[in-house]
Amino acid sequence: MKVIRHFFLLLFLGLVFKSYAQEKEQYVILISLDGFRYDYVQRFQPENLTKFIKLGVSAQSLIPPFPSKTFPSHYSIATGMVPGKHGLINNFFFDPIRRLEYKNSNPKRAQDGSWYGGKPIWVLAEENGLKAASYFFIGTEAEILGYRPSYYYNYDGGVPNMERIAKVLDWLALPDGQRPRFISLYFSDLDDTGHRYGPENDEKIEEAVLRLDAELGVLFNAAKQTGLDVNILVVSDHGMVNIRKDNLLDVESVLEGLPLEYYNNGSVLHIYLNKYKDKAKIRRRIRKNLQHVKVVNPRSKKYYGDAGDNNSKLGDLMLIPDLGYYLIDKSGFVKYNQRSRMFDTDIFGEHGFHPKFKEMHGIFYANGPAIKNGIEINSFENIHIYPFICEILNLPIPDHIDGDVSVLQGLVE
Repeated sequence: MKVIRHFFLLLFLGLVFKSYAQEKEQYVILISLDGFRYDYVQRFQPENLTKFIKLGVSAQSLIPPFPSKTFPSHYSIATGMVPGKHGLINNFFFDPIRRLEYKNSNPKRAQDGSWYGGKPIWVLAEENGLKAASYFFIGTEAEILGYRPSYYYNYDGGVPNMERIAKVLDWLALPDGQRPRFISLYFSDLDDTGHRYGPENDEKIEEAVLRLDAELGVLFNAAKQTGLDVNILVVSDHGMVNIRKDNLLDVESVLEGLPLEYYNNGSVLHIYLNKYKDKAKIRRRIRKNLQHVKVVNPRSKKYYGDAGDNNSKLGDLMLIPDLGYYLIDKSGFVKYNQRSRMFDTDIFGEHGFHPKFKEMHGIFYANGPAIKNGIEINSFENIHIYPFICEILNLPIPDHIDGDVSVLQGLVE
């Protein structure tokens, strides 16, 4: 009889402990490795990321939105919305209604919340009583819907990675009530290296991957020592493709003198006509004088989806070069010539092309107490990360997002 009582007591305590464990507060650290292409881990086998993946979840690749650029892609991760809806249609674009430019290098624009649509995950967290923190992530510098993260920094690319990691650990060491439950963190190493040398330069890419992997290993190990239920998501905004110097296309010479304004270059260029009736004539002229380039309707569903229907920011025409070609203006030739001399290469890395090209795909790896382990899933669009984070943190999922909770739902313990 005594043995039976002990058995039921142990069973009861086990159920209580399990219930307590399930109810423990979960934490999420969202780490973005800018420009980390989907195949880098497989190619270079970095120790810490490889172990992290083995004990967690990995996707074959993470599919960015169009265009596969840093600002629109990061903000799609942050909001669960496509660029045509959340408003950041590129790193640099023009709003013809406001007659203003948004430029990623302009702090005044980056910190102006009126440019940012949707409800970023840190705003959702703060709105629901959870503190959020960010050591750099697109949109965190701006006040959006009346909120900023409780802790954040204005972007400074010169801050060493280990200083960023140390601050994340400081945040996790804060007392209850002050400790953030959601933290975002950003590293640009692979984007910088990929742009300089191209993604196929094994020596330079491997060097950058292994250096970053060692730093991430410090964070992974330290997060486990906190005793908190810390779930870590490692993502990237886009991949990268080689661009040869002789595949740079002079778009300025073709558009110079035409009755239009144009913004951006590279993989996407938006044209705003002075007179809409000139559209057919200008399209013909561009097609005649610029090879390896498509002149398309920016409101076509294949680019910005349904969100592009009435979006004036998209302009009247859009130029998209073939994969491996890149549109530049005259100052661009100076920049690339300088880069060629400085890094002794005629091959560069670029991105922004349509996500149908696998080279544009990034990464999704997840590991933590709320996440299943040893699972590889198919490629998926990055808008689905938002509801996944909501599920881990037990946050309500806004009904206006494009992300679908069912895509990653089976990954939560």
